[in-house]
Amino acid sequence: MNWLLVVVGGAVGAPLRYLTDRAVQARHDTVFPWGTFAVNVAGCALIGLLTGAATALGLLLGTGLCGALTTYSTFSWETLRLVGTGARLPAAANVAGSVLAGLAAVFAGAAVAEAWWAAP
Repeated sequence: MNWLLVVVGGAVGAPLRYLTDRAVQARHDTVFPWGTFAVNVAGCALIGLLTGAATALGLLLGTGLCGALTTYSTFSWETLRLVGTGARLPAAANVAGSVLAGLAAVFAGAAVAEAWWAAP
């Protein structure tokens, strides 16, 4: 049954990633991959929030939804594309910003979850 939770979460997360990426990128006329950046940070915050959640919820939303929503391969490809077109500064900003914002989001999500579930 656990695999089904992952499949359902993935079925929601993959199109959500694509649609969010396209919506965000359409609003920015720049070479920087804001759409991928946004979904990765949002997914990090959500998975941080899910830390300590029930197993089924963690599988559905953490592994399934966040796994399909976020994408390290697209992040890597977009960084390579930026370097290949000579946009080295945006490429470096994408790497540093994605790692730092992702870590900040996961820590913030975990802190919110801890405060929420520890509240009396």
